[in-house]
Amino acid sequence: MSKPELGFVGVGRMGGPMSERLLEAGYSLTIFDTDAAQVEALVKKGAKKASSAAEVASAADIVLMSLPTPDIVRNVALGEKGVARGNRVRTLIDLSTTGPGVSNIVAKELTQRNISWVDSPVSGGVKGAAAGTLAVMVSCPKPVFEEVEPILKVFGKIFFTGEKPGLAQTAKLANNLMAAAALVITSEAVAMGVKAGLDAKVLIDIINASSGRNSASQDKFPRAVLPGTFDFGFATGLSYKDVRLCIDEAEAMGVPMVCGASVREMLAITNAKFGANSDFTCIAKVLEEWAGVEMRG
Repeated sequence: MSKPELGFVGVGRMGGPMSERLLEAGYSLTIFDTDAAQVEALVKKGAKKASSAAEVASAADIVLMSLPTPDIVRNVALGEKGVARGNRVRTLIDLSTTGPGVSNIVAKELTQRNISWVDSPVSGGVKGAAAGTLAVMVSCPKPVFEEVEPILKVFGKIFFTGEKPGLAQTAKLANNLMAAAALVITSEAVAMGVKAGLDAKVLIDIINASSGRNSASQDKFPRAVLPGTFDFGFATGLSYKDVRLCIDEAEAMGVPMVCGASVREMLAITNAKFGANSDFTCIAKVLEEWAGVEMRG
């Protein structure tokens, strides 16, 4: 069978390398982004340029989106020059982290226009996007999943969460809350150890050989905190947004988030102090300042 014509809206830090993987897999791809430089880089690799999301959706059977916030996702999907205004698209795949609330709203609107909606948030960062090793969470009707599965496999390992809109988004929010929580608690523990006189690297090695090991101690600290680079590759503002969404959704369902609220507060402080564009490993810098230590090694 011939491959469907694809479109991609939002070809930035995550969407760019994912678009490259689709081109390398032999898909024809029409793209749009407000960043002209990102677009031109992909055009040189074989993508076709569009002037709006609607134009992408008039050139492609299946459109993918990778966008930073729920409001932008909603506007790109349903706005005046959005995907829903296209005359060819029949399926829209959202690779963003938007939360189940927006997902349900957009899915309902698109269904009325005979466009299928696929929730497919991803985890694994820019490195995973480039390598094709992302965790790809998916919720959509099963027949639609069978159609888009070969496309999503290009990005990494797929986890089908069910047919209900928003399920994949809930899974992604839960994961991102836990990732941020691991960074907060590891920063506190290592700051305490260094203040007492322990070498930061030795303490991290002990944690990683013991029951306290976690994603922050195994990956984020060795890569971005101990060297003092604070450049893991995920923005504080995005992490703060994801955790806020998670807490809001949980509270709406009647699920208390006591630890989650503390993580949200730490991200709020980090965001205020270092800015939304800072790396979220700057959480550790907040603890360094408070404790009067540097966690290096």
